[in-house]
Amino acid sequence: MVPIWLTALAWACLAAAAASAAVILVDIYGRGHRLRMRVMEAVWPVTALYLGPVAVWGYWRYGRTTSSRWLKDRGLDEPPEKPFWAQVAVGVSHCGAGCTLGDIIAETGIFLLGLQIAGTALWAEYAGDYLLAVLLGLAFQYFAIAPMRGLGFKKGIVAAAKADVLSLTAFEVGLFGWMALMAFAFFPGPHLHPDSPVYWFLMQVGMVIGFATAWPANVWLIRKGVKEAM
Repeated sequence: MVPIWLTALAWACLAAAAASAAVILVDIYGRGHRLRMRVMEAVWPVTALYLGPVAVWGYWRYGRTTSSRWLKDRGLDEPPEKPFWAQVAVGVSHCGAGCTLGDIIAETGIFLLGLQIAGTALWAEYAGDYLLAVLLGLAFQYFAIAPMRGLGFKKGIVAAAKADVLSLTAFEVGLFGWMALMAFAFFPGPHLHPDSPVYWFLMQVGMVIGFATAWPANVWLIRKGVKEAM
């Protein structure tokens, strides 16, 4: 039995996340703050789906400052340089966006299809989440790296894999550990499913944990020059 207070908290956090994503989308497409790196126009609102108002603050401070309109209004040719911690945070957000979209699509599809592995949906969710995280993560990273380095498709995909597979794996390790706790410790009887707001609220928490576990990998990748600082 899910406590009423937890359901209320879940709805509040999900509403805040949706509103945060909407604020970013309106600023980008409604107010004309189109970003220089187009893929980040998807990354920022997706990040808001689990970081909520924190993502809005990050976007306002380090995202919209890369828009042509923001630079033109201030007579600048280049965006202000970010501190290293902000470069890492944006890098983790970029990786986390692919993971987040993959998780939403995979877990919804697995639930609707009733798929299981070894008698539980969790293993099917792990497989689906990771597969889609890799596919979407490579796509996100390709459209970030290839234009900056002037790479063709083959070399761009290889560079994207080097920059993103370690990062997204570290993200998923944190998230998957939390999902195991959700399934076997917090709600071991009748498991929560994607038709519950509490499920998605707890997934928000898991994605925040994934953000934290991906941080060290991104520090290393950026310092080694494997991943572009964004």
